[in-house]
Amino acid sequence: MHELIRDITLCILFAWMLGLLAHFSRQPLILAYLIAGFCIGPFGAGWVKSQESISVISELGLIFMLFMIGLEIDLKKIVRAGRVILFAAGGQLLGGCLLGVLFFAGIGLSLGGGHFDALYLCVACALSSTVIIVKVLYEKRELDTLPGRVTLGVLVLQDIFAILFLAVQPSLANLQVSVILLSIGRVAVLVAAALLVSRYVLPRLFHQIARRPELILLGALAWCFLVAETAERLSLSREMGALIAGVSLSTFPYALDVTAKVTTLRDFFITLFFVALGMTIPVPGLSVIGLALMIAAFTVVSRAVTTFTPLYLMKQGLRASLLPAINLAQISEFSLVVIQTGVADHHIAPETANAASFAFVVLAVLSTFVMTRSDEIIRRAIAPLKRIGLRDLDHGHAEEGYEGGHGEARRIVILGFFRAASALLAEIERQNPLLLEQITVIDFNPNVYQTLLSRGLHVIYGDISNVDTLLHAGVGKSEMIILSVPDALLKGASNEKLVRHVRSLNPNALIVATADLLSDVCELYEAGANYVTVTRLSDAHELFTVIEAAQAGLLADKRAELDVRLNERREVLP
Repeated sequence: MHELIRDITLCILFAWMLGLLAHFSRQPLILAYLIAGFCIGPFGAGWVKSQESISVISELGLIFMLFMIGLEIDLKKIVRAGRVILFAAGGQLLGGCLLGVLFFAGIGLSLGGGHFDALYLCVACALSSTVIIVKVLYEKRELDTLPGRVTLGVLVLQDIFAILFLAVQPSLANLQVSVILLSIGRVAVLVAAALLVSRYVLPRLFHQIARRPELILLGALAWCFLVAETAERLSLSREMGALIAGVSLSTFPYALDVTAKVTTLRDFFITLFFVALGMTIPVPGLSVIGLALMIAAFTVVSRAVTTFTPLYLMKQGLRASLLPAINLAQISEFSLVVIQTGVADHHIAPETANAASFAFVVLAVLSTFVMTRSDEIIRRAIAPLKRIGLRDLDHGHAEEGYEGGHGEARRIVILGFFRAASALLAEIERQNPLLLEQITVIDFNPNVYQTLLSRGLHVIYGDISNVDTLLHAGVGKSEMIILSVPDALLKGASNEKLVRHVRSLNPNALIVATADLLSDVCELYEAGANYVTVTRLSDAHELFTVIEAAQAGLLADKRAELDVRLNERREVLP
């Protein structure tokens, strides 16, 4: 017992020290935890030698990790997932697994006789890292963009796929239809029971203790371990039970509260899991390194093929098809969970598991680097793709209305289309519909492009940060150019740069720009803007009127007025 406490102390200490180093060098924290485990484990300094300690630390971390993954799976969002996300995820998962089985079996890995290295690797390579993707997209403010939403939708459906695999995984050594059906039946019974209890029993209990945070936390943990132990009794696994416990609470009225309370514990035990995983990784030989590089290369190539292809075939355009493929091009931390369950059941060789762990590390570093530069990479990739015959959404419209290479002149051009531009068009449609005939919108969101075309508006598919796009769109002949997208959401440009480009193309136009910061206003005027909007001012005015209405007892009337205005609007981006 004292040895376990000492081992946990070493794990946390080294994880923290190397975590600091990873933070300052802008590397994934998971990488730091794996290295920390390797350093103190049996294959490193040897300070943690007890296999029992490593096993207990790993299992605890795994249970908490899967519980939290389950909590973050929103079943309602999956049901509401759009056709694009469903087809993209289906193509990526089915295509990735099919290619994976063919590739890994083709290079000589086992696929039967009690050994399923090829199968585990194809499943592991089909899953992408939620931790890495969400972190990078959040920092780039791309979670709410179309490629960001597609990426997150695919991640959720990947988690569902992993759940289904874990349900079948204990029966791999005895792949009979009856055995598989029995395993799936046990999972179905456990899921049904967990959902019923979380729907009809737990809400009443948690309502009674809602003001006792310590009991909320204790109740969530009790539920996690109860379902985990029940799963063990049903010949499933505690990890599978923890995942089901989390999923059953994901639609729970107190799910957000539970998640907030458990997050700290989750981070602690997930850290322990990855440190313990690092302890099991030996110094790699050339064969392990070679296999790891093949796994990494296959993951990148297969993700490009299986993610880009369905999105492109659904006419999402080159940019919106390439970005999710780049975002998803790594191996998931959930993949390591899948691999470890295979090692525990002796389905996969330790050397193969070690190679998968090294491939995870390689891709975690490379993927973070590539995702932060994805916009630049996409811009360079689109032209070569067009040259080899791939058509973008602007195909067939590129020469429409052009004279000598320059676009048809429209009085008003809107550069970039997000919520402010959507609200502007709705306002124009309500007050002066004839003005819509004098407006051109330029944007590279395929949904915006298709929707505006269907409404009969003049829209050009293109990247507004590209000067050639502005030139051929007729910006040089327009009377007014509106930049409604704030700098935080612009890709490859800023309002100041766009104002300078537009002013060089059209010295006489009236240019309206948008400022994120008050300090940006003067810079935009110096760049050539005629007027700068500061959205915080209009927001402040609106909030002030709300306060006045509340103080006068008229808040309900103001809300009714707003409801009427909202019902009248027909926005492209609701």
